[in-house]
Amino acid sequence: MALNLLEMKNITKRFGQVKAVDNVSLTLEAGQVLSLCGENGSGKSTLMKVLSAVYPHGTFDGEILFGGEPLVAHGVRDTEQKGIAIIHQELALVKQMTVLENIFLGAEWAKYGVMDYDNMYLRCVRMLAQVKLNIDPNTRVGELGLGQQQLVEIAKALNKQVRLLILDEPTASLTESETAILLDIVDDLRNHDIACIYISHKLNEVKAISDVICVIRDGKHIATRPAQGLGEDELITMMVGRELTELYPHEPHVIGEEILRVEGVSAWHPVNQHIRRVNNAGFTLHKGEILGIAGLVGSGRTELVQCLFGSYPGRWEGRITLNGEPVRFNNCRQAMRKGIAMVPEDRKKDGIVPVMSVGSNITLAALNQFSGPFGIVDEAGEHAAIRDAIERLKVKTSSSELAIGRLSGGNQQKAILAKCLLLNPAILILDEPTRGIDIGAKQEIYRLINQLVRQGIAVIVVSSELPEVLGISDRVLAMHQGAIKADLINRDLTQEQVMEAALRSDSNV
Repeated sequence: MALNLLEMKNITKRFGQVKAVDNVSLTLEAGQVLSLCGENGSGKSTLMKVLSAVYPHGTFDGEILFGGEPLVAHGVRDTEQKGIAIIHQELALVKQMTVLENIFLGAEWAKYGVMDYDNMYLRCVRMLAQVKLNIDPNTRVGELGLGQQQLVEIAKALNKQVRLLILDEPTASLTESETAILLDIVDDLRNHDIACIYISHKLNEVKAISDVICVIRDGKHIATRPAQGLGEDELITMMVGRELTELYPHEPHVIGEEILRVEGVSAWHPVNQHIRRVNNAGFTLHKGEILGIAGLVGSGRTELVQCLFGSYPGRWEGRITLNGEPVRFNNCRQAMRKGIAMVPEDRKKDGIVPVMSVGSNITLAALNQFSGPFGIVDEAGEHAAIRDAIERLKVKTSSSELAIGRLSGGNQQKAILAKCLLLNPAILILDEPTRGIDIGAKQEIYRLINQLVRQGIAVIVVSSELPEVLGISDRVLAMHQGAIKADLINRDLTQEQVMEAALRSDSNV
């Protein structure tokens, strides 16, 4: 019988009176991949922060053994020295620094007090090659896409002499090809007796990579089962505590008259103006319609909706007609005043103010609704609106005064949605609305979208998940290389039809 590399015994972590983790135990062998599954707020990330000493010894109850010895860690540096590395759900790179500087941050190589950049550069090249990332180590991280930044995080972790690698939602920002690279990396680590704890809401990945699957719900251990033979429906039921008979709810709604017309929109890279990110794109949107935008990462989907919302950082041109009136938005405030709201792709960077409270984030864009004479805020009205929004969106938080940065990614996303809905928009743009969201919360968001279109609100959904686009949309735009290659009515559309339409050169615009 193989010896356990890791034993976590009866771990309990409290935040005030709330038990985020309640008496959870798990074991892991060297070279084993354990997937940790559960809804957002179930305690997965908290448990891993206990293991990696983000929450140090003495701040939790229970015992941790690593390599057969008690793990008494007072900080992340202690666990890293033991061979435990964690990649958090929200990226923690310094975007103003280079890839090389990030990979060696806190672990720099030096000779006689002088930085050994030559050898660090060579080591960095090898680490990037291991994750199949072909970029110059001297590239600033802020110039990379989200998927590339995630791979840099993985390279940074692999640069340490890891015995246990913790991956918290590692593929949320990755393309299919980048995800395949990551799964290959995890498989290679397993072959070298390096263990991995893998947290993901993408159940196909969980099933593909795992040896065992551990499910926790509401901070409690539900079950640990071998991955082989565990059905997806059974896994979902354990995660959410109920059966999900239909992930993509279809509710009748009426599609009304045209509300938005986009013609000839082109956008250029903010730095390299020779690169066109959106190429002569045009489409229409109707009241009460769910319009999906599909395409590979880099196809121009996000840039197109940023132009509509006034948030694109570079130069763009084109014609936008809203309710028959020509408009052009130079900033997002102008768009919001005209009834357009948007949930951005990168919630941490563009969607929240992490140090502000949940409630303040929800009302931030609509403070004028609660302002009386002389700019005095109606606090009672604001607090009532916050309570209603938290209840409507089922945001899990111990208090509306809690800093939003302390919520799980899924609950941050719900708070951003609440902020947008407080604006009473006529058009709601959702860019990757369920990225990093658990199965139960996804269904809640889909049901909310159905409620909104029944009220006549038009919804644009940008998503890298083709099943999601096909599951909820009335119509699908297929984008490739900045152009809209096809405008497809969603009547029994398949993933293959959408991708063929996007990639073939003779698609109809």
